[in-house]
Amino acid sequence: MTEEIKETKKKQKRMEREEIEKKKKTIIRILFVIIAVVVLGVAVFIANDYIILDQNKKTNLVINNRNITSDLKNDILIQDDVIYLSKADLANFFDQYIYYDEETNQIITTYDKKIATVGFENNKITINGSEKNIYAHAIKKGEIEYLPISEMKDVYDIEIQNIKETKVITMDSLQKEQKRAIVSSNLPVKSSTNLVAKTVDRIQKGESVIVISSKNGYARIRTEKGKLGYVKADKLENEYTVREQMEEEKQIEGKINLTWDYFSPVASAPDRNGTKIEGINVVSPAFFYLDENGNFKENIGKKGEAYIAWAHSNGYKVWPMFSNSEAATKSLSITSNIMNHYEKRQELIEKLVNACVKYQLDGINIDFENMKQEDKEMFSRFMIELTPRLKEIGKVTSVDVTAPDGGETWSMCFDRHVLGKVTDYIIFMAYDEYGVSSTKAGTTAGYDWVKLSLNKFLQTEEIDPNKIILAVPFYTRVWTTDGQGKVTSKTIAMKNIEKTIPEDAEKQWDDKLKQNYVEYTEKGNKKQIWIEDIESLKAKISLVKENSLAGIGSWQKGMELDEVWKMIQEELDL
Repeated sequence: MTEEIKETKKKQKRMEREEIEKKKKTIIRILFVIIAVVVLGVAVFIANDYIILDQNKKTNLVINNRNITSDLKNDILIQDDVIYLSKADLANFFDQYIYYDEETNQIITTYDKKIATVGFENNKITINGSEKNIYAHAIKKGEIEYLPISEMKDVYDIEIQNIKETKVITMDSLQKEQKRAIVSSNLPVKSSTNLVAKTVDRIQKGESVIVISSKNGYARIRTEKGKLGYVKADKLENEYTVREQMEEEKQIEGKINLTWDYFSPVASAPDRNGTKIEGINVVSPAFFYLDENGNFKENIGKKGEAYIAWAHSNGYKVWPMFSNSEAATKSLSITSNIMNHYEKRQELIEKLVNACVKYQLDGINIDFENMKQEDKEMFSRFMIELTPRLKEIGKVTSVDVTAPDGGETWSMCFDRHVLGKVTDYIIFMAYDEYGVSSTKAGTTAGYDWVKLSLNKFLQTEEIDPNKIILAVPFYTRVWTTDGQGKVTSKTIAMKNIEKTIPEDAEKQWDDKLKQNYVEYTEKGNKKQIWIEDIESLKAKISLVKENSLAGIGSWQKGMELDEVWKMIQEELDL
């Protein structure tokens, strides 16, 4: 009996111990839950109530609702309430082609429709040829050049706000859309949409904020203090648009079909009254040129004015050609002298702008060829400075360039990448594969060569295809090889090719070149013609659609077959 009692007591004690252990574990679990809840509560409290109104050690810069402070190459300077940005940072965020002109000791900057110069001595700025007083000038800190950007709002078309309380400077493009909304209650602005996120600002009911974007129930905003963050989208009301996105209107919708209407400086514009060219939407008459002394000349007169009236009456845009051929024929140095001096470039630009206004032109086509290779950058500068001046008055800038591979003064004098960036259109003159100076007979524009060269524009030079106009020839060459092997050539218009070829000469289609070839003997000399006709042109024009190019150019009006216009119209869906 005693043993049974003992055993029973042991069992009771064991059960009591197990019960105590269970209670301990329960208490520990409850404590863990309480601690977790407290920690989470503290975290949420901190996330919702810890405010950093400004812990910036240096001024922050917000451009178009993006904090780019970490991307600045140099510190922002603020002196006497004037805000300075370094030239390097202006290049990074506003004008990659900003340029210091040593000759005039000033910085030249372009942006959209403006070209401006700021010097290092006088508090003056020149914008599109007009000078005005400002409160500061460019300065140097060591080797770093700074510009007073707060005095250049008109140049970059921005509004600037210096929020001293939070050490934030905001810069907003007046061309970009801006939306605002009213806050419906007091609430914190979070650094992210995560559950736990720091508060970067607090906004009050009735306050206006900039709405940057909305997604998944949250709105990204910018507060009046320049802080960027997130709030619940349903806490904003009465959203309204402060300004619309400025979209640049194209002068021509759809594909461009341009033809050069050439006449020499000693001739007059052709009389085209009563005629119409199917599918054409741009004509480029030879109105402007540099003479042999480098002087700007116009060849318009009454006949030119009649030509402009004819073109406009048919709905054609007029982009006259401005050539340096007269000057380049005499000396490469004539063009070089103009390109290498800022004031001479500006004088030339001013004359072009005035001519556009005077004659109600729609654009300018720059056809500068035969230039020094070392002037590549300065020719680009000319186009960089010309484009905004023409854009300001609603005119189009186009520039003619040769194939990427070639001679120093014919091909290597162009920076195609830059020209493609800054101009409205870059026109690839897809000729001459074998030109007048060639000692070997060959095609003027074989399909394979045109395609290969075009790919270099697109891939190597990285030019937007929507800016490329592919120019094709309305001519070819008759090549003659004499008994001694000497090769010469003669240019022949497309419309006259069939009259030139003997009746018994047999044409052969070259599928690589996408053109017909004919060879025959005349007076003991070998004759060769790589024929430009409807089929050869159609093959080249097909590259426009295949590569989404801007359109077609043709050299030159008057050399073509009559049926070529209908073919181009059909191929480009004009």
